[in-house]
Amino acid sequence: MNGLIASFPMYDRPETAPVYDRLWSGIRDSLGEGPVQLTRDADLWAQWRSPDLLLSQTCGLPFRSRLKGRVTLVGTPDPGFPGLPSGQYQSALILRRDDPAREFAELDGAPFAYNDALSQSGWAALQTLCAAQGVMPGGLLETGSHAASARAVAAGQVRAAALDRHSWHLIDLFDDIARDLRVLCLTPPTPALPLITATTRDPERLRYAISAALTALSPDERALIGFHRLVRIPSDEYDQQPLPSPPASGTNSPE
Repeated sequence: MNGLIASFPMYDRPETAPVYDRLWSGIRDSLGEGPVQLTRDADLWAQWRSPDLLLSQTCGLPFRSRLKGRVTLVGTPDPGFPGLPSGQYQSALILRRDDPAREFAELDGAPFAYNDALSQSGWAALQTLCAAQGVMPGGLLETGSHAASARAVAAGQVRAAALDRHSWHLIDLFDDIARDLRVLCLTPPTPALPLITATTRDPERLRYAISAALTALSPDERALIGFHRLVRIPSDEYDQQPLPSPPASGTNSPE
């Protein structure tokens, strides 16, 4: 991977890609440097750990675990969820639309899907919710993405999954599979997905460039990518979130 790296991988999909391209073009113009095009379909860990990282977005769990001390926090996009403090997000616990459950406690012993063991929204939030309500999953299926977790629920491979709330919003907007699914509940809020840069870079320049570029996007465009404004959340607030236990071995294949 040669040259400076910029990416917005967390909510980048065909419907949001043009908005991210416009956002990046504005950031690059303000900075006066950076790649012409965003990096897509490349290894995320290689991007995040590269000394050439100019700007990317990660998840709160990788940020406070494997990336701690290896990247600099630039800021946090505010997804603008009603009723939540600025810069906070949460997970949506989804079921099949015809599932009879009305309370999370009814899922005790049910199989769950999760996207990745280093996902705040897909795994850490689910584990915290299970612990708070005394729910023990009857099996776990690692899917690799929120979209794949949604498909696993719709197909009946598992009963439920926790999805990043904005990821679920995009699935609900654009994917036919959403008609087979519904939200049972929402998890407690945590700081939203942070923007990061290499430790050698000045985050203040990036903050100014990002905020300036956002003003060129329409309110609808900002809502589509879950980025209404850039907010400053101290890294300590990410660190205060508990580190989840890894999924137990032997639970990756529900019946």
